[in-house]
Amino acid sequence: MQLYSPYIPIQCANNGKDKYKYAFYEPNSNRLNYAHIIGQFCTLAIFVVLSMASNAVIAQNTHIQNTRLQNNDLENQNKVITQAADSAAEGAMLNEVKTRDQQAIDSAINGWWTASMQNHDQRIRWWREAKFGMFLHWGVYSEAAGEWKGKRVPGYAEHLMRIKKIPRSVYLDLTHHFNPVDFDADKWVKQAKQAGMRYMIITAKHHDGFAMYDSKVSDYNIVKQSAYHKDPMVALSAACKKYGLKFGFYYSHAFDWEHPDAPGNDWDYNNPGGDKKIGGEQWFDNHPEWLPRIQRYVNEKAIPQIKELIQKYHPDILWFDTPHKLPLSENLRILKAIRATDTASAIVVNGRLARTAGRNFGDYQNTADRPAEFYPVLGDWEAIPTTNESYGYSKYDLSHKPASHFIRLLASAASRGGNLLMNIGPMGNGRFDPKDIKILNGIGAWMAKNGSSIYGTQRSPLPLQSWGVITTKANKIFLHVFEWPKDGHLYVGGLKSPVNKAYLLANQKKIIPVKRINPLDIMLQLPTQAVDHDSVNTVIVLELKVLPTTIQADSMRYISTNIPLSRLLAYDATQHGGKFGFGDGKINRYYVNGWKTTKQYLTWTFRTDFPSQFNIQIKYVTDADSGGRYTLVLDGHQINRVVKYNPSTKNNTDNGGKVYLPVGIHHLKINAAAISGSELMKLLEIQLRPLLTNK
Repeated sequence: MQLYSPYIPIQCANNGKDKYKYAFYEPNSNRLNYAHIIGQFCTLAIFVVLSMASNAVIAQNTHIQNTRLQNNDLENQNKVITQAADSAAEGAMLNEVKTRDQQAIDSAINGWWTASMQNHDQRIRWWREAKFGMFLHWGVYSEAAGEWKGKRVPGYAEHLMRIKKIPRSVYLDLTHHFNPVDFDADKWVKQAKQAGMRYMIITAKHHDGFAMYDSKVSDYNIVKQSAYHKDPMVALSAACKKYGLKFGFYYSHAFDWEHPDAPGNDWDYNNPGGDKKIGGEQWFDNHPEWLPRIQRYVNEKAIPQIKELIQKYHPDILWFDTPHKLPLSENLRILKAIRATDTASAIVVNGRLARTAGRNFGDYQNTADRPAEFYPVLGDWEAIPTTNESYGYSKYDLSHKPASHFIRLLASAASRGGNLLMNIGPMGNGRFDPKDIKILNGIGAWMAKNGSSIYGTQRSPLPLQSWGVITTKANKIFLHVFEWPKDGHLYVGGLKSPVNKAYLLANQKKIIPVKRINPLDIMLQLPTQAVDHDSVNTVIVLELKVLPTTIQADSMRYISTNIPLSRLLAYDATQHGGKFGFGDGKINRYYVNGWKTTKQYLTWTFRTDFPSQFNIQIKYVTDADSGGRYTLVLDGHQINRVVKYNPSTKNNTDNGGKVYLPVGIHHLKINAAAISGSELMKLLEIQLRPLLTNK
């Protein structure tokens, strides 16, 4: 029997020369090669050992591989389980967040809030009539006056503690030096009344958490901590009642840099809601487990102090701010507490306490701070300009605007259905800044003669005009003429109703001749110059022969060819092809933005009664990531321009050339030909300047 094939090598030993020693079976000789018998046995033994070792290694490797596979499978299973758990947890958290706010909304709409709105019109009637109020930002920061450690602090003076990251203990020392010995409540209120203001709102507690009244909830207040040791709110409340002004408080409910559990202070307490953005902008959604701590602040300080203000001072209005620092559920809970405490449901609450994208739970809406222009707002609304750029007093902020700015701004707000709550920042000694007094006196002089064109007025049914704005009340239309026509011809477009008479509001004996030039428009024959004192805003009254409910008007915009400049604001354009956004209305921020596709475009339609040639200018703002090309078409006139970026000012003015417009209706369109950045541009306005007229 053949055990081995001929010359089948079997490793036996290493002899030093040949690598291996071989033994083999010789089948034809029918015998073993005894010379190699020992080598064969050695070889066989080694073969068996090696085979066993090989099998053991293979088995071990197989075991290791199987173990690794099992471990990998287990690890993968664990990953899947972990991912599923994380996903489930995230989903549960999102559901918890949605449920939290939705339950608060449902509770409000289906119960207490809807009930509180049943007397809304009655509650807000005085506010609608007032139109003009005084806003006061006054506190410990007024003592610092925009300075810290001998150096100017840029930004809002009332944000001193946040800007310089001042520890509570150090800020407390500043409160000890606050001593407004020159404060006189009667002087403040009389100054406001003489300026034509009908209501006053003052900071009872700003973001620094310091109460400007005698709070029993927290010792962090003016009576306990300042050198003044008096409650100025008692005196102000009494003075407002004495002189017939409505009175109320600003209360910072969502920001409190003093309280260890409140949003905002991330330098002492590492709390969310501050500049570090701990937990993100929506920290309460990203980390709902943090909410109980913030609720402790709301329960222990915010709601008790708001109740305290209501029960002690009986305010007519409460004003809140920065609701985005708290979840909607907490903001609604605070509003609910207000309505529960105010059993008569008489307190007006502004629009910055509780709001969603589709609903505001306040009594009116608030637009942006420090506006120069107003974007379209439906319903009741209020704007809050300030005399300079800071709300709290800063001795370094000398950017005070003239009284004329606010006279026109007030008329513009009223013409669009809004109120103006004008802010000043009293000084740390309790006096008004002389620069603010000058502004207030200038406004007061105008209001003394023309206040009836503001108080209790409503939006005008007439279209926008080139020369100014229009307010209405009963059967009277008030023409606020900002740009006086040099030829004395004031064209009022869109008024179909017959006019009984016209006169200057400041001099009602001065009757103004009225001529109807066509079924839609009239012409007033004015002096060639405005009255000097009222030249910034001369008010002309049109008394109609019809009741106010039957005023007939054409809504198409009217361009006067004898006014040096007609401004077509992007705010007032008709939007097409997608939603645009609005800038906040500040100087050089009264734009539309979000111009991201070539399908989006803006249009204006207007009428002219006389042929004229116009020069066109396009004003817009760009950022580093703006870019592209746009086309402007006015009737048959078309221009194409490349969007420019100006890094120094970001403002641009493109010349659109000259165009001749005959009598009639005109259509202007501006669209994106190409967009190379994140958006085309931020359009401010189109300006039309008449060069000649055939009138």
